[in-house]
Amino acid sequence: MDTDAVTALLRDVADEVVRPRFRSLEADEVDEKGPGDLVTVADREAEALITEALRGAYPDAVVLGEEASAADPALLERYAAAEHAFTVDPVDGTKNFVHGSPDYAVMAAELQRGEVVRSWIWQPEHGLAFVAERGAGAFRNGERLGALTPDADPARWRVRASRRSWVGRSFPGLQPIELSWVSCGIDYPQLVTGGCDVLVYWSTKPWDHAPGTLLVTETGGVHATGGGSPYDPRREAADGLVAAVTPEVFDGVRQRWDATADWR
Repeated sequence: MDTDAVTALLRDVADEVVRPRFRSLEADEVDEKGPGDLVTVADREAEALITEALRGAYPDAVVLGEEASAADPALLERYAAAEHAFTVDPVDGTKNFVHGSPDYAVMAAELQRGEVVRSWIWQPEHGLAFVAERGAGAFRNGERLGALTPDADPARWRVRASRRSWVGRSFPGLQPIELSWVSCGIDYPQLVTGGCDVLVYWSTKPWDHAPGTLLVTETGGVHATGGGSPYDPRREAADGLVAAVTPEVFDGVRQRWDATADWR
């Protein structure tokens, strides 16, 4: 499937099974996979449709869906070992979706030998498609995204996190951390379009971060683990993830990362 065809797939699936449930979910259409970890009938149906289409187009690829991984933990191991793979997050920001916030997304990423080569983020309620191809750039609704120029003063850098216990804390010399949009499918597009300068995460599930990290790379930004190692989209990082709009901002945050050990 070419890149536009995958974008269309995510959009069409969202129109078919996700958007009709937006602000219309019945109580029996929402479950908990774990405490506070919600899943809806829209998540399950969207993932099944996207996975079926990708497997039909790429029968030799491993497709790692968030919900399929919850049901079959061995799928994550097959994905990590695969030469060719996809990640699928059918409704990223499920809590937002359940509570009626438009800040959710449908996402996918393609990996070749463990490297993200294409990624897609479709924001159904905002009507925005963010697409990236390794070495070819990143685009919002077909328009190329350029590199950003953050404030030269680190004290003015805007840092966001989805981990609520981090909100209000700060890296030395930086502004207090603000809450992100609590959906990687919203957070990363906000980062690359000027909504913040830095994103910091502790949880690094592949389906959450594989799409957005390619957006960062293709707009001149940098991402790596909190320890400074390259981020590997095939597995979770043991020391979190930092993404920044420029190498200079990334280095500035990374130099301060160790000072946060007491609240990580």
